[in-house]
Amino acid sequence: MSASAAPAPLAALPNALTLLRLLLIPLFVLLLVPADDGHSVAAALVFAVAGVSDYLDGWLARRLNVQSEFGRVADPLADRLMIDAAVVLLVLVHDRLPWAALAIIFARDILLIAGYRLLMPRGYELNVNFLGKSATWVLYCALFLILLTESSADWPLWIFWFGVGLALAAGGQYLLTALRGSRA
Repeated sequence: MSASAAPAPLAALPNALTLLRLLLIPLFVLLLVPADDGHSVAAALVFAVAGVSDYLDGWLARRLNVQSEFGRVADPLADRLMIDAAVVLLVLVHDRLPWAALAIIFARDILLIAGYRLLMPRGYELNVNFLGKSATWVLYCALFLILLTESSADWPLWIFWFGVGLALAAGGQYLLTALRGSRA
Protein backbone atom coordinates (compact mmCIF):
# COMPACT_ATOMS: atom_id res chain seq x y z
CA MET A 1 0.00 0.00 0.00
CA SER A 2 1.62 3.26 -1.08
CA ALA A 3 1.24 6.54 0.73
CA SER A 4 -1.70 8.75 -0.13
CA ALA A 5 -1.25 12.26 -1.46
CA ALA A 6 -4.79 13.15 -0.36
CA PRO A 7 -5.28 15.56 2.58
CA ALA A 8 -6.20 13.77 5.82
CA PRO A 9 -9.90 14.76 5.90
CA LEU A 10 -10.35 13.61 2.30
CA ALA A 11 -8.36 10.44 2.91
CA ALA A 12 -10.73 9.56 5.78
CA LEU A 13 -13.86 9.97 3.63
CA PRO A 14 -14.07 6.37 2.31
CA ASN A 15 -13.99 4.90 5.83
CA ALA A 16 -16.44 7.58 7.01
CA LEU A 17 -18.84 6.47 4.26
CA THR A 18 -18.48 2.86 5.40
CA LEU A 19 -19.26 3.93 8.98
CA LEU A 20 -22.26 5.87 7.69
CA ARG A 21 -23.52 2.71 5.99
CA LEU A 22 -23.18 0.80 9.26
CA LEU A 23 -25.07 3.55 11.10
CA LEU A 24 -27.85 3.52 8.48
CA ILE A 25 -28.72 -0.11 9.26
CA PRO A 26 -30.69 0.59 12.48
CA LEU A 27 -32.48 3.51 10.81
CA PHE A 28 -33.37 1.29 7.87
CA VAL A 29 -34.73 -1.37 10.24
CA LEU A 30 -36.76 1.21 12.19
CA LEU A 31 -38.32 2.44 8.95
CA LEU A 32 -39.01 -0.96 7.42
CA VAL A 33 -40.44 -2.89 10.37
CA PRO A 34 -43.67 -0.85 10.62
CA ALA A 35 -43.98 -0.43 6.83
CA ASP A 36 -47.18 -1.47 5.14
CA ASP A 37 -46.53 -4.88 3.54
CA GLY A 38 -42.80 -4.13 3.17
CA HIS A 39 -43.51 -1.11 0.97
CA SER A 40 -41.62 1.93 2.29
CA VAL A 41 -40.30 4.85 0.29
CA ALA A 42 -38.39 6.11 3.34
CA ALA A 43 -36.69 2.73 3.93
CA ALA A 44 -35.98 2.46 0.20
CA LEU A 45 -34.28 5.87 0.22
CA VAL A 46 -32.09 4.94 3.21
CA PHE A 47 -31.25 1.68 1.46
CA ALA A 48 -30.37 3.60 -1.73
CA VAL A 49 -28.09 5.96 0.21
CA ALA A 50 -26.32 2.88 1.59
CA GLY A 51 -25.92 1.44 -1.91
CA VAL A 52 -24.56 4.67 -3.35
CA SER A 53 -22.19 5.09 -0.38
CA ASP A 54 -20.86 1.58 -1.09
CA TYR A 55 -19.96 2.55 -4.62
CA LEU A 56 -18.63 5.95 -3.61
CA ASP A 57 -16.39 4.75 -0.77
CA GLY A 58 -14.72 2.16 -2.98
CA TRP A 59 -14.27 4.58 -5.84
CA LEU A 60 -12.80 7.25 -3.55
CA ALA A 61 -10.48 4.79 -1.81
CA ARG A 62 -9.05 3.66 -5.14
CA ARG A 63 -8.97 7.15 -6.65
CA LEU A 64 -7.27 8.72 -3.62
CA ASN A 65 -5.10 5.65 -3.03
CA VAL A 66 -6.30 5.33 0.57
CA GLN A 67 -7.28 1.69 0.83
CA SER A 68 -7.05 0.55 4.44
CA GLU A 69 -7.29 -2.65 6.42
CA PHE A 70 -10.38 -1.22 8.13
CA GLY A 71 -12.04 -0.58 4.78
CA ARG A 72 -11.03 -3.98 3.43
CA VAL A 73 -12.96 -5.65 6.28
CA ALA A 74 -15.65 -3.11 7.20
CA ASP A 75 -16.81 -2.27 3.66
CA PRO A 76 -17.99 -5.78 2.71
CA LEU A 77 -19.28 -6.29 6.26
CA ALA A 78 -21.44 -3.16 6.00
CA ASP A 79 -22.84 -4.40 2.68
CA ARG A 80 -23.57 -7.87 4.03
CA LEU A 81 -25.28 -6.47 7.13
CA MET A 82 -27.44 -4.00 5.18
CA ILE A 83 -28.47 -6.58 2.58
CA ASP A 84 -29.02 -9.22 5.27
CA ALA A 85 -31.19 -6.83 7.30
CA ALA A 86 -33.35 -6.17 4.24
CA VAL A 87 -33.68 -9.87 3.41
CA VAL A 88 -34.48 -10.85 7.01
CA LEU A 89 -37.21 -8.22 7.31
CA LEU A 90 -38.63 -8.90 3.85
CA VAL A 91 -38.86 -12.62 4.69
CA LEU A 92 -39.80 -12.70 8.37
CA VAL A 93 -41.79 -9.50 8.86
CA HIS A 94 -43.32 -8.73 5.48
CA ASP A 95 -43.37 -12.06 3.60
CA ARG A 96 -42.11 -10.32 0.44
CA LEU A 97 -39.31 -12.82 -0.20
CA PRO A 98 -39.40 -16.61 0.11
CA TRP A 99 -37.58 -18.44 2.91
CA ALA A 100 -35.12 -19.77 0.33
CA ALA A 101 -33.80 -16.22 -0.08
CA LEU A 102 -32.94 -16.05 3.60
CA ALA A 103 -31.32 -19.49 3.58
CA ILE A 104 -29.21 -18.77 0.50
CA ILE A 105 -28.09 -15.30 1.58
CA PHE A 106 -27.15 -16.50 5.08
CA ALA A 107 -25.40 -19.63 3.79
CA ARG A 108 -23.36 -17.49 1.40
CA ASP A 109 -22.40 -15.08 4.18
CA ILE A 110 -21.46 -17.88 6.58
CA LEU A 111 -19.29 -19.48 3.89
CA LEU A 112 -17.60 -16.14 3.16
CA ILE A 113 -16.89 -15.54 6.85
CA ALA A 114 -15.65 -19.09 7.41
CA GLY A 115 -13.51 -18.94 4.27
CA TYR A 116 -12.08 -15.60 5.31
CA ARG A 117 -11.17 -16.90 8.77
CA LEU A 118 -9.56 -20.02 7.31
CA LEU A 119 -7.63 -18.38 4.50
CA MET A 120 -6.44 -15.10 6.01
CA PRO A 121 -4.04 -16.74 8.51
CA ARG A 122 -2.48 -18.56 5.55
CA GLY A 123 -1.68 -15.26 3.84
CA TYR A 124 -4.44 -15.37 1.24
CA GLU A 125 -6.02 -11.97 0.55
CA LEU A 126 -9.66 -11.92 -0.43
CA ASN A 127 -9.88 -9.23 -3.07
CA VAL A 128 -13.32 -8.31 -4.28
CA ASN A 129 -13.77 -9.25 -7.91
CA PHE A 130 -15.98 -7.72 -10.60
CA LEU A 131 -18.59 -10.46 -10.26
CA GLY A 132 -18.81 -9.90 -6.50
CA LYS A 133 -19.21 -6.14 -6.96
CA SER A 134 -21.85 -6.73 -9.63
CA ALA A 135 -23.75 -9.12 -7.38
CA THR A 136 -23.79 -6.58 -4.55
CA TRP A 137 -25.05 -3.85 -6.87
CA VAL A 138 -27.76 -6.03 -8.38
CA LEU A 139 -28.91 -7.07 -4.90
CA TYR A 140 -28.97 -3.44 -3.73
CA CYS A 141 -31.01 -2.48 -6.82
CA ALA A 142 -33.41 -5.42 -6.51
CA LEU A 143 -34.07 -4.88 -2.82
CA PHE A 144 -34.53 -1.15 -3.41
CA LEU A 145 -37.14 -1.95 -6.07
CA ILE A 146 -38.88 -4.48 -3.82
CA LEU A 147 -39.14 -1.80 -1.13
CA LEU A 148 -40.65 0.65 -3.61
CA THR A 149 -43.19 -1.67 -5.19
CA GLU A 150 -46.40 -3.18 -3.89
CA SER A 151 -46.35 -6.82 -2.82
CA SER A 152 -48.21 -7.83 -5.99
CA ALA A 153 -45.22 -6.83 -8.15
CA ASP A 154 -43.23 -9.93 -9.02
CA TRP A 155 -40.73 -8.41 -11.45
CA PRO A 156 -38.30 -7.12 -8.78
CA LEU A 157 -37.98 -10.71 -7.57
CA TRP A 158 -36.49 -11.71 -10.92
CA ILE A 159 -33.79 -9.09 -10.44
CA PHE A 160 -33.24 -10.30 -6.86
CA TRP A 161 -32.76 -13.92 -7.99
CA PHE A 162 -30.38 -12.77 -10.72
CA GLY A 163 -28.36 -10.99 -8.02
CA VAL A 164 -28.37 -14.12 -5.86
CA GLY A 165 -27.11 -16.11 -8.85
CA LEU A 166 -24.31 -13.59 -9.40
CA ALA A 167 -23.44 -13.75 -5.69
CA LEU A 168 -23.22 -17.54 -5.80
CA ALA A 169 -21.08 -17.40 -8.96
CA ALA A 170 -18.80 -14.83 -7.29
CA GLY A 171 -18.51 -17.11 -4.26
CA GLY A 172 -17.49 -19.93 -6.59
CA GLN A 173 -14.87 -17.68 -8.16
CA TYR A 174 -13.49 -16.74 -4.74
CA LEU A 175 -13.33 -20.40 -3.80
CA LEU A 176 -11.49 -21.40 -6.99
CA THR A 177 -9.04 -18.52 -6.58
CA ALA A 178 -8.41 -19.50 -2.96
CA LEU A 179 -7.89 -23.15 -3.87
CA ARG A 180 -5.42 -22.24 -6.63
CA GLY A 181 -3.62 -19.86 -4.25
CA SER A 182 -3.35 -22.49 -1.51
CA ARG A 183 -1.71 -24.95 -3.95
CA ALA A 184 0.93 -22.46 -5.07
